Amino acid sequence: MSKTLRIIPLGGVGEIGKNMTAVEYADGTPSGSAIVVIDAGMMFPEAHMLGVDLVIPDITYLLENRDKVLGIVITHGHEDHIGALPYILPRLNVPLYATRLTAGLVQVKLKLNRVRDATIHIIQERDTFQLGPFTVETFHVSHSIPDGVGIALTTPLGTIVHSGDFKFDPNPVDGEMTDFAKLAELGARGVLALLSDSTNADSPGHTPSEQVIADTFARVFALAAGRIIIATFASNISRIQQAIDAAARFERKVCVIGRSMQDNVKMAVELGYLQADPQRVVRADELSDYASSEIVILCTGGQGEPTSALTKMANREHKQVTLRTGDTVILSASAIPGNEEMINKTLNNLFREGAVVYYDRFLDVHVSGHASQEEEKWMINLVRPRYFVPIHGEYRHLVIHGRLAESLGYRRENIFIVENGDVIEFDEQARARVLREDVSAADVLVDGIGIGDIGSVVLRDRHQLAQDGFFIAMLGINLRTGEIVFGPEIETRGFVYTPEAESIIEGAKQVIRDAAASSAHDTGLSTTLKQVLGEYLYKTTRRRPMVIPVVTEL
Repeated sequence: MSKTLRIIPLGGVGEIGKNMTAVEYADGTPSGSAIVVIDAGMMFPEAHMLGVDLVIPDITYLLENRDKVLGIVITHGHEDHIGALPYILPRLNVPLYATRLTAGLVQVKLKLNRVRDATIHIIQERDTFQLGPFTVETFHVSHSIPDGVGIALTTPLGTIVHSGDFKFDPNPVDGEMTDFAKLAELGARGVLALLSDSTNADSPGHTPSEQVIADTFARVFALAAGRIIIATFASNISRIQQAIDAAARFERKVCVIGRSMQDNVKMAVELGYLQADPQRVVRADELSDYASSEIVILCTGGQGEPTSALTKMANREHKQVTLRTGDTVILSASAIPGNEEMINKTLNNLFREGAVVYYDRFLDVHVSGHASQEEEKWMINLVRPRYFVPIHGEYRHLVIHGRLAESLGYRRENIFIVENGDVIEFDEQARARVLREDVSAADVLVDGIGIGDIGSVVLRDRHQLAQDGFFIAMLGINLRTGEIVFGPEIETRGFVYTPEAESIIEGAKQVIRDAAASSAHDTGLSTTLKQVLGEYLYKTTRRRPMVIPVVTEL
């Protein structure tokens, strides 16, 4: 057998979020395969995924090859890169490799989900370490969170460079710019393939510096007469630091609301990634001790998440903070595709409460952490790969990113636009081919404590229930005589308002009696009732509720 090197995206291509990529090297012997995984993120559910909490990658291939998986290397601590770990590690218990802040965020998340016994190795920027046949090298990249890294994996068949989420910020919050020297060194050494962040591939020019946010915060703080409430991701440590700095500049106290944000802030302060004067931090139960003009509240809810602190405030459901006229609310986040409806609902409710609201369409309260087109071209020119693979973006982003590579002189056959489950395979002569949908990479839906047990059938049932409700028919049958002993009784929800639909209900009861009279001795009475009731209800109402016959045989 010949040696092969394979890139397997399990999430994060053709979508925003759920980032996970496996790189597999095989030396041609039966026991000579090894896999390194980069990131393990989650994604918010799409609108049609009723009742679903989040979406994670399908790790079937990794479980089938668990003895070959050497570890998961994490690029940074955002949810779309670490959010699946609490659900994956209990099934695939492999070591994690992460920088200090990223490891801290992972530990907070694992503790919250009661996942124990995880092995986490702390790595540094510009680290080099060995995982089987892989020489792993890290390099710093600027993003909207400190301690972000890109990854270079060198094997006997070549080097794969994974950019991580990056931008070329000249003035980052943590003071550390992307490591151009290391990127150039890798390019000079020779790179087989570059996997590069495509999130902003449709944005011309350069992404603005994070310094823009500091200037915007200063303008908003100067105008605000009442409390200031800032909503962002709990893992957005850089943005939290900017809010704390603005509060100190304008002599306001800071109150952190929400368990996830409180845990992350506490951890980041302990590790030295957040600088905050303890005298300026107050608890939620101390807010009433200060004037409104002295308060800044940090919370989650920038995506309109139903359980987030800001959404609860907007819905008058938060136990500790009630919005009032004069409050200033800043949504310091851009909408993740699919979340627009939730965000708009939250925005409307905030305006109803009399708050002054700033969001990205109104003011520069958010700056992307991802490279725009000129930076993406710069990354390609620095690394100079033989093959180019756009990742981390919806399909249009991948295609546009590929066209940028073409504009730099890359041939179309050396640019791979792939989707989850496709496999890019390299042979010993560095020839590449794409195996379409070679690996299972379906969405795995998390609903409560259930992981992957919500499939298309369940979602279809939920859609039917949401659209037309359900109709339950209960009756008891004497098997010996065929007579109805009790019932029929009807229960409906989401179908018709029962007090105003007596004729429909009575008609349904008669349909049940007629069916029972002709099929009482038939073991298939439930099936018959489901069919005849479905036909009657559609004929009467033009609706198709879920019909559930409950037949008790006596």
